[in-house]
Amino acid sequence: MATDHELRLRERLARLRNLNLLGGARVSGELEKLQRQLERIQAAPTDEEIWRSVELARHQDRPYTLDYVNRLFDDWVELHGDRGRADDHALVIGLGRFNGRTVAVVGNQKGRDIKERTDRNFGMAYPEGYRKAMRLMELADLHKFPLVSLIDIPGAYPGVAAEQHGQGGQIARSQALMSRLQVPIVCCVIGEGGSGGAIATAVADRVLMQEHAIYTVISPEGCAAILWRDAAQAKKAAAAFKPDALHCLELGVIDGIVPEPEGGAHTNPDEAARLLGESLRESLEELESIAPEDLKRRRRAKFRSLGVYA
Repeated sequence: MATDHELRLRERLARLRNLNLLGGARVSGELEKLQRQLERIQAAPTDEEIWRSVELARHQDRPYTLDYVNRLFDDWVELHGDRGRADDHALVIGLGRFNGRTVAVVGNQKGRDIKERTDRNFGMAYPEGYRKAMRLMELADLHKFPLVSLIDIPGAYPGVAAEQHGQGGQIARSQALMSRLQVPIVCCVIGEGGSGGAIATAVADRVLMQEHAIYTVISPEGCAAILWRDAAQAKKAAAAFKPDALHCLELGVIDGIVPEPEGGAHTNPDEAARLLGESLRESLEELESIAPEDLKRRRRAKFRSLGVYA
């Protein structure tokens, strides 16, 4: 498990690597210094450690969105339906009080037993779910409520009905809407962050990941099936594209890592919620002093810069 000191060093390193415009010997020297410190503290996660993160992100007892909602948000009121077709139970939306102010919350919910998992489609959202989420986003923007997004989705539902209802288009519309919001947005990957289903609700000013979460463009099994025509090679695929939090931070895909209790969030959900709450509070406090137009401009610049190397 990474120490708090190591996580802070990795966050500083990731931020400096994104300062492409500054460059220069001073920034380069600081990068080298931080890198040497990290190398002394701990080598990069091994293939086994990466796969362990995949297993912990999928653990059946890992806290889901409503587990955190019950622990972190007061006066919770859940909203339902997309005002058009249906109420997708894979996505939960609502309003609650956090740190003394009203916030809007959207999150994925997988379900605990077979009946609930079937009802919530194992957390895989339909287009109706993203329309429901967009209802909340517009409400948050209208009333100036900060938006908190908790992500735990293997991927948007890939079935025929979802495609017929415009799955890809709704994911794109959700991303476009989030890029226009003039309220602070903080998201955290609390389990699996899978493909377009995750990024649909992850266009945020601060993107966080819990220590043992994963954030991927494709599942390890899906990647293995494409590259080696064998889903059993999932561990090999995960080692290749490194979906764990430490590597996502170093790539600049996320802005920070939320520590978890020893052994993973499922070992102590109360402590996991406390640590998540602290990170959400710090991020929201950082963002609340930024003017709305600046928030929007910075958010767009942030996502346009992803994948660009100087």
